[in-house]
Amino acid sequence: MQRTVIRTPAAPAAIGPYSQAITVPVGDATMIFLSGQIPLDPATGAIVDGDIGVQTRRVLDNIGAVLAAADATFADVVKTTIFLADLADFAAVNVVYGERFGGPPPPRSTVQVARLPKDARVEIEVVAIRR
Repeated sequence: MQRTVIRTPAAPAAIGPYSQAITVPVGDATMIFLSGQIPLDPATGAIVDGDIGVQTRRVLDNIGAVLAAADATFADVVKTTIFLADLADFAAVNVVYGERFGGPPPPRSTVQVARLPKDARVEIEVVAIRR
């Protein structure tokens, strides 16, 4: 199986032994598997200051940068998973998420977790298909 590693300085570098994304050809399409993104500033590597809305926007900006590096957009996303430190943030995350994923939005799972890397409040991972 041919795999291509996607890296871009427009999104935070991996903070462990993983890639920002991997692409895999499938027939006449390419599947793109993005690692979960947390609200890290790509320039500093630090969690951005601000409420859950600000942090979710940063996460989605990071995802957009990795998608762009794979020649894809949010319109190519076919599945997302949101990890929240506190499900009380669900409604606020939905507002920002809805700004990036117009209709029809991709299927999604949202779960509350005990803890996220660097004590982030939100992490989002996506799978996309580019034709």
